[in-house]
Amino acid sequence: MESIELPETLPVMTLPNTVLFPQSLLPLHIFEPRYRAMLRDVLHAHRLFAVARMDEARLTEPGAVEPPHRIAAVGIVRACQGAEDGTSNLLLQGVCRVEISAIVRELPYRIIAIRPLASVSGGQPAELEILRLEVMRLLQVRRRLGTPAPKGMTQFLDSIEDFDTFADIAVFNLCEDAQLKQRLLEELDTHRRLQLFAGRLRAEIETHRLRRKLQGRLPDDGIDHN
Repeated sequence: MESIELPETLPVMTLPNTVLFPQSLLPLHIFEPRYRAMLRDVLHAHRLFAVARMDEARLTEPGAVEPPHRIAAVGIVRACQGAEDGTSNLLLQGVCRVEISAIVRELPYRIIAIRPLASVSGGQPAELEILRLEVMRLLQVRRRLGTPAPKGMTQFLDSIEDFDTFADIAVFNLCEDAQLKQRLLEELDTHRRLQLFAGRLRAEIETHRLRRKLQGRLPDDGIDHN
């Protein structure tokens, strides 16, 4: 990853409720003509393009067309399989956070000017390790309370030694709130990112426990009768 040199401009997919993180693996189905053309071009070049979450709060602005959030992530195509109908399934691996400084063009697909962003630790290794262990504990509690997790994800996270990578992969795979994911993508301080994610996990656990208490012995579909 560190040897990848980013160009100053790149194609981008602007998608609703989709947030790519560095190191994460995002499966994508490419079917729109503009993105099929984009994919053909990047596969013959550097295999890089960005993914930006659509900023729905800006959709009402005059002339706004698929407005992207300012912070996005660049990914590299790790695998791609084309179908006879011209569509493709690919696996995109996140490379780094970027700031979108400008939209250079819209046709035949959107091109953006980017500025790479680097994370900062925000704390001493001992402090980050305490937070990492706390996030792991909270994830295990949440899973025991009934929130599913991808098979093998807990063991995989436990094997990650780099705190920044741990935080990004944990949030990407185990946070379902796209708004929070965007907030955490924009947070360059790893210590703060882990704190925010741990806080959300605690809130989810408390909500789940309260629901169970209110539900009593009623089945899951009968809580409204309590």
